[in-house]
Amino acid sequence: MSFFFCNFAPQNRKEAIMTALQLNAELYRNLALIAEDETMYDKLVKYVRRLAKQMTNDPTLMSKEEYFQRLDEAEKGPKYKMLPNESLDDMLTRLGYV
Repeated sequence: MSFFFCNFAPQNRKEAIMTALQLNAELYRNLALIAEDETMYDKLVKYVRRLAKQMTNDPTLMSKEEYFQRLDEAEKGPKYKMLPNESLDDMLTRLGYV
């Protein structure tokens, strides 16, 4: 039983892109099928937990407060400015990055 696949066969690229509403409807249709089978439901719950855990381990996720704190810290650091008529390569060379 495959429960995460779409029920339609796209004829072209435009039809292949599902809207959020279509994805949501497809998900709930499949969940209704899975909910009838306790074994499949348990597998689904375990899989969703694993997906959620991957999301929480993402080091790029941060709260608003953390974001603004990092922004404030970055503003306190050294500032670099390109000189008039200076290319990016020249600036990086002048700063010792190249």
